[in-house]
Amino acid sequence: MASIVDRIKEYRASTFGFRPGIQLKTKAEAIQYVNQRGFIYFWPINGITLPSLWGAVSGDRPVPNEHDDPGHVTWDWKDSLLGQHVWYYAKILRKKATILSMAVTPYFYALTENYGSPEEDYLTQYEQGRMTQEAKAVYEALLDQSPLDTISLRKAAHLTSHESESRFNRALADLQADFKVMPVGVVDAGSWHYSFAYDIVAHHEPSLLEQSRYLGEIDARCKILTLYFLSVGCAQHRDLLKLFTWKPAEIDQAVSRLEHKQLIRNHQALEGQAGEWMILAELT
Repeated sequence: MASIVDRIKEYRASTFGFRPGIQLKTKAEAIQYVNQRGFIYFWPINGITLPSLWGAVSGDRPVPNEHDDPGHVTWDWKDSLLGQHVWYYAKILRKKATILSMAVTPYFYALTENYGSPEEDYLTQYEQGRMTQEAKAVYEALLDQSPLDTISLRKAAHLTSHESESRFNRALADLQADFKVMPVGVVDAGSWHYSFAYDIVAHHEPSLLEQSRYLGEIDARCKILTLYFLSVGCAQHRDLLKLFTWKPAEIDQAVSRLEHKQLIRNHQALEGQAGEWMILAELT
């Protein structure tokens, strides 16, 4: 009988799309895969265990530098599907490129401080010191006129100097992670003739507010963690802290619910691995 470690490895080969013969070949298959998994990364992220679009297309191998690698079809798919409402793409988990299914996006949105008034909600965060001056400037530029490409957005936010570039990029990442702005297309702009166009999330995806209105935070976290464990099979408490950046007590509450539902088993040992693990019950 295979060990739990071997069963987890085999399980991930399937959920991550690494198994020979199941790699994604079309945009339609990619959309279906995201709908099945709930949320994935665009690229694999070092130090984070989570399925990625790259891995589901190319298998378990590093992303190469060569631009003609067939796996880079993922880039074309991502760009062509921006703004098409077939999935939600933005820098979300760890402020890295993340793809959510449209069905799961409301659960993430329910954990934000977007309460239905995009012209006012952000001001509370800013006044409480939880939004930077640069993020406020970028957001207000998009409130005034959107969508805007990156070049135009920097001008509108008065962040065009070389010195302000890192602060502008951080502001964009912060606003995406908080579900306030999102890329909605690619345009020919700048010296590279390639730029994202950004819009206000509440304007581009207006149904999100209503879809998330009655989702409680604990229910949202349980849904997200359920999908996470169905993808990765096992994890440690620190993995959840690192990926979701929730408070420890919030994680413990959600994990306890998943234990009660017998989806996972907590405080488990894994052969050759240190510490305690949470493992999908079907793999134990």
